[in-house]
Amino acid sequence: MKELTESDVIRQNVLNNNYALEKIESDLRLGGIHWEEEQIFTKTQVAEILKIDERTIDRYIEKHASELSRNGYKILKGEPLRKLKKLFGDDMNVVTKTTILGVFSFKTVLNLAMLVTESEMAKVIRSRILDIVLDVVAEKTGGHTKFINQRDEDFLPSALKENSYRKEFTDALNNYLEMGVQKYAIYTNRIYQIVFLENASEYKKILKLASRDKVRETFYAEVLNAIASFEHGLSVEMENAFNKKGSRLYPKELDELIEIASKNPYLHPFIEDARIKMASRDLGFRDALHQKLEKYLRSVPEEDFDRFLGEASKSLEERLSEPETLDVFKRLKNR
Repeated sequence: MKELTESDVIRQNVLNNNYALEKIESDLRLGGIHWEEEQIFTKTQVAEILKIDERTIDRYIEKHASELSRNGYKILKGEPLRKLKKLFGDDMNVVTKTTILGVFSFKTVLNLAMLVTESEMAKVIRSRILDIVLDVVAEKTGGHTKFINQRDEDFLPSALKENSYRKEFTDALNNYLEMGVQKYAIYTNRIYQIVFLENASEYKKILKLASRDKVRETFYAEVLNAIASFEHGLSVEMENAFNKKGSRLYPKELDELIEIASKNPYLHPFIEDARIKMASRDLGFRDALHQKLEKYLRSVPEEDFDRFLGEASKSLEERLSEPETLDVFKRLKNR
């Protein structure tokens, strides 16, 4: 696994997690000055915190300008700078005649600490950041990140719909394919490999699932939706091919249908979205890297942390105890 200093995706996952940031800020107590509803720091203050030369900070700002700006680094000049000087003056170690001033938000200080390799203090801060992030995720999920996907309010409806399409697909295999019972596992894996490039055993190994764990119970709603779409479309194509031929299909014929379906432009956005969600969330929440999906890695957006860790997120057991959820469950179950 890449270190914080090497991966902008992993760094951004930390900085997008407002639940962890709140605890990190309380734990580190870096100081700074409260201005316009946030803590800000000058370059001199950041240099003192990280125990590095200001010229080192300048090099990192130049090299990582876009990332640092995205996370709160900004240049003050004109009226905003005049207001800041008037309020704090010498407290910020700002030369009175300065006409521009770079200021760092708390997130930007953390961002720098996750970038700087020359500082022992930055290394200490990185270690503390990782500990707190792990603690927050564990606390919010009750230690069960394996099933963090089920905390999404969209999981249960997607799982129930996919279960319906799954039965449609296995019925189609049973009725229209000339092959032994191994066909169910073989063609389930074929769909998995098309949607997220891994078979069931590879997926279980990456997530360190137990032999008794069911992989579909760990899929995100978007992954279930992509699988359901493929299953449904393939079931229809198998039935059409069976009716046209007048007899069961051979594996080679089904393989040709799958090859055609895998190139369907209408399915492409759903499959790409499923790959992005699986790769990014599993790294961000489960510390699991899908190497075959590395090119789909993105940082986990702030709204996803709310979705899986926030007030709206609940365990499956909690959702099933709600009357409105039970109503949805009954409607979908009786489709």
